Amino acid sequence: MMAERVDNVYRTTGSQWLLPVTEYLGFPLALVNFLACQLFALSFAFWFRLYLSPRRSSPLVRHTVAALLGVIFIVFCFGWYSTHLLAVVLANYLIIIQADITNVHRYSMVVAMGYLTVCQVSRVLIFKYEILSTDFSGPLMIMTQKITSLAFQLHDGMCKKADKLTAEQKLLAISVKPTLVEYLSYNLNFLSVLVGPFNNYKDYINFIEGTHISSKLEQQRASMTNGKNGYHKCPDPSPLNAVCQKLLVCCVCMLFFFIITRSLPITYNVHPHFVSHALFITRLTYAFFSIQAARPKFYFAWTLGDVINNAAGFGFSGMDEHGKATWNLLSNLNIMRVETATSVKTFIDNWNIQTGNWLKMVCYNRAPRHRLVLTFILSALWHGIYPGYYFTFITAIPLTLAARAVRKSFRHYFLGSRSLKLAYDVLTWASTQLAICYMVMPFLLLAVEPTMVYYRSMYFHMHILSILAVIVLHPKFKSKVISAITKATTQISFSQCLSVHCNNNDKLH
Repeated sequence: MMAERVDNVYRTTGSQWLLPVTEYLGFPLALVNFLACQLFALSFAFWFRLYLSPRRSSPLVRHTVAALLGVIFIVFCFGWYSTHLLAVVLANYLIIIQADITNVHRYSMVVAMGYLTVCQVSRVLIFKYEILSTDFSGPLMIMTQKITSLAFQLHDGMCKKADKLTAEQKLLAISVKPTLVEYLSYNLNFLSVLVGPFNNYKDYINFIEGTHISSKLEQQRASMTNGKNGYHKCPDPSPLNAVCQKLLVCCVCMLFFFIITRSLPITYNVHPHFVSHALFITRLTYAFFSIQAARPKFYFAWTLGDVINNAAGFGFSGMDEHGKATWNLLSNLNIMRVETATSVKTFIDNWNIQTGNWLKMVCYNRAPRHRLVLTFILSALWHGIYPGYYFTFITAIPLTLAARAVRKSFRHYFLGSRSLKLAYDVLTWASTQLAICYMVMPFLLLAVEPTMVYYRSMYFHMHILSILAVIVLHPKFKSKVISAITKATTQISFSQCLSVHCNNNDKLH
């Protein structure tokens, strides 16, 4: 067993150069390679912004350098597995160039998602449930988002009339096919090739050509009623403050991971002795805290990816009401809103934000009907084929619908005073966090058997409560209940009146 565990630590298809570091720290070699590339990317991003800026270099040079370094990263981390990433990018570029533009978005979606699914299946068959710290499916998932979004935006710009597009679709529509260098740079650039975040093609091209900040300021200025905000006077705000703040978040998350997360393993939720001997409230409490403790590793990875882009000058989102630059365009989460979410929707909207934007862009905003269900299905397929993913996304549907119904039915009763509103917020925060804990546990357990063990230990309470809430609070059901109550009340009143009338008649006789 010990030899097998050591073999898993050192196993990787990527470079072996950092094996001494792995032996010294005891971390998996794949994870060490990933962190080394991300730290190098962070330092190179500063150089890219300062010494390879649009003023000093042409877009072609910037595209080429960004793409080449990204290719080096994936070869270093994944070895021959990087051919999967290169193959899907080149195949989809051929689709864009050769396919009928009216169907290019469909072809790209089928090819990119199909290839991702095949790779996810092989990943399960090869590694079973022993996921490596990093594997090529992560970058492939980001590339799938970029490939499909570009195809849809190209279809919007070259096939659809302007009056058929939403305001956001008009803003992101692409009217000219990208060159090979532009396409490779967008999909393989060193800023986001390993962990993302997903970004739109137009934003990336503006960044490479040096119009990223000015275009965002122009959009913000156009949205102002008077147009006199003075933002044009500071076209190049520095990302240094944002980078330092986000790096501090990364350090805190890493510290939390080593101190807290490792002491609260997710798998203990389905440990036979714990399930059979612990009280329900104990199991519920441990599940809550173990899920909370699992989040910082996601916070770390996503925030570090955001930092790398910001350090290169990419990710500017405009000026706030105080005239300070904000760098949240590519942020993948809002930690404060996640931790204080008072509804499932608020949590989802602030967790993995860029993936949420992609799902809205290619599915939710385009599906003619059943938008919520289709979006959850696409999200599950994109994440992979582990059964736990599907348990999570299927469970999310009734929980989301129930949260909507409860909010619509009861929230207005608590808006009369500040104390009532505070009580409502506390209650909905607690219920939301417990619902999220229940919903995402299978996502981390992965397999069917531990998921069912967990559900049984929780007595399926969230499934039952959410489905009951959806049924009972449905407008048609409520109207039937009200109608039945009204009818019953009328009958009772009539019976009482009849009884009184009969009593009066008896007295007269």
